[in-house]
Amino acid sequence: MADSSTSSTSSISQGAFKTTKPSHFRAKIKFQNIEIVVRKLHQNTINLSVKNLKKKQTKNTQQKMAARNQTKDLKCATHLLNDKFRNMTEEKKAIVRDLGFGGLMHIPPLRVDHQLLRELANNFKLGENKLKTGYGSFHITPKKIGDALGINATGDLFPEKVDYKKLFDDDKIIYRKFQGKTLKSLTDEMMDIGVGNEEERLMFKRIFILYIQMAFLLPTTINKISPVHLVPIFKMDGIEERNWGGGHVLTFMIKGITDYQEKKKKAINGCLFALMIIYFHLSKNKGKNRVERPPKPWIANWTKEQLVKRMNAEREEILVSNNNKLVTPQKKKKVVVEDSPPEEDQYFYGETYEISSDELDELLGENIHKSAAEGGNQADLRSTEGRYVSSET
Repeated sequence: MADSSTSSTSSISQGAFKTTKPSHFRAKIKFQNIEIVVRKLHQNTINLSVKNLKKKQTKNTQQKMAARNQTKDLKCATHLLNDKFRNMTEEKKAIVRDLGFGGLMHIPPLRVDHQLLRELANNFKLGENKLKTGYGSFHITPKKIGDALGINATGDLFPEKVDYKKLFDDDKIIYRKFQGKTLKSLTDEMMDIGVGNEEERLMFKRIFILYIQMAFLLPTTINKISPVHLVPIFKMDGIEERNWGGGHVLTFMIKGITDYQEKKKKAINGCLFALMIIYFHLSKNKGKNRVERPPKPWIANWTKEQLVKRMNAEREEILVSNNNKLVTPQKKKKVVVEDSPPEEDQYFYGETYEISSDELDELLGENIHKSAAEGGNQADLRSTEGRYVSSET
């Protein structure tokens, strides 16, 4: 009996040992798997954090660079103009063409270099209406404004201002309706209004005339309709035959440059973009005969990429004969992530950024929450050992 009991006890102990040993082994394997996954997740999070940090730094640097060349002293809303034309209905586009502004639809979405526009204003010779450049002097005429933008530059001039007392009662209502409106409210109204009947089409024409002046042809740094913008909407009969290029756009631009040069005003009112296109076109095609010159409007012969390339070149070349140079790109400076290997260094134009260990820990926490919100199943752990190399410089 004793032997049987001992044997039974021994077999039970052995049985217990046999059941617990595999369990312990499986638990150990699971722990190791978890440890490996956690390690890879942590590594993946660090790589993503560095990647996101670099993207954020690149974006911030690009915004700062754009801010240097985009000031509040000038206005040239080519991005807004292009966007609204792109989203406008075909019926409205047809009305715009009938008004004589179809050429403006060729303007690309461009972030115009304000330093270049200011340099053009500095080298505009008042009294002679000549632009002094390294390619020679270019006489700026109403016809050249019209050829550059595709707008009419002959015909009757607009009055200088609106005499409210002489307006008919219906026109006084229209005057009060638009007086003091901002560009945003005017833009929203232009895009929302229908053109299903003659009354709506006439109202759209008036709104568009105000919009195109505020946003592009007669821009000011004040974000409200100016009295000069209201003049054309009370001369709607035959408005497409009016002298937009000379009597309106060029006159307003010369006044803005005069205030800037002689009265030392910081802001420059007027469509300096037209001056830039004239300068680019005439300098590029200087010496060519009539057959060799590109067709009108001149803006239609310039793509966004060509304009950007030319503006960049102007920063590195002499614009005028007195060796007055434009702004040149800043040298590249290294962005260093603390404790990172040399291969992780990243170059950006402009300023130097550094991040400490504490800041990196905080950024890691932000990315963990962001990754969880976006869905962790998108992360491929097999690629976490790869090194991120940015192509943005």
